[in-house]
Amino acid sequence: MAEPHWVADSSPRPTQPVAPIDLDLAFVADSDLAPELLAAAGPWCAPPAANNQANEHANDPVEQAWQQLLAGWLAQLQAELPAALQRAAYSLGLSLVGDAAIAELNHDWRAKDGPTDVLAFAAMDDDNEDMPALPGGDATLELGDIMISLETAARQAPEHGHSLEQELLFLASHGLLHLLGWDHPDAPSLAAMLRRQDDLCSSVNVQASGSRTPPR
Repeated sequence: MAEPHWVADSSPRPTQPVAPIDLDLAFVADSDLAPELLAAAGPWCAPPAANNQANEHANDPVEQAWQQLLAGWLAQLQAELPAALQRAAYSLGLSLVGDAAIAELNHDWRAKDGPTDVLAFAAMDDDNEDMPALPGGDATLELGDIMISLETAARQAPEHGHSLEQELLFLASHGLLHLLGWDHPDAPSLAAMLRRQDDLCSSVNVQASGSRTPPR
């Protein structure tokens, strides 16, 4: 997972209206994912259309759905972020892949064998922690990339008592928080991070349930 910049907390969440966020999202779903998994993922990973050059640059409803979701979450999180990370505009990548692809990344970047459910690769490094805030949240901030294994998510969703759609959103929220510097080095911080993920998922009527553990 991405190296942390700050640790999850459990402070009360602001209730006042939040300003909208402009998010430049690059979304990709591996073309070799099983059609039944794509179908089970619902609106978050619809089966890709047949190759059609005329539609190459058309708006992708799946990417739009993720863009709106993640932008909404970023808006909700603004008041909790360090000043240097508060922006009106962000960019990030989100990829849905298979076990083989994520296992290779897990080995190369974490020296761990086998697939995991989600990996987050933060664009920010330790130097960004002291980066000064820009007036008015100017400039788009590149957050990095979230990689989710659709195959692992499908296997563990029943263990957590919910659908593949719910599992995907829960994993996406976990990856997003890691890109923003959240971490779970101990049980209390993990519990706080998972509660925050539940809050985010609940905001779009996707309530996760069951016992959660850190990504493997």
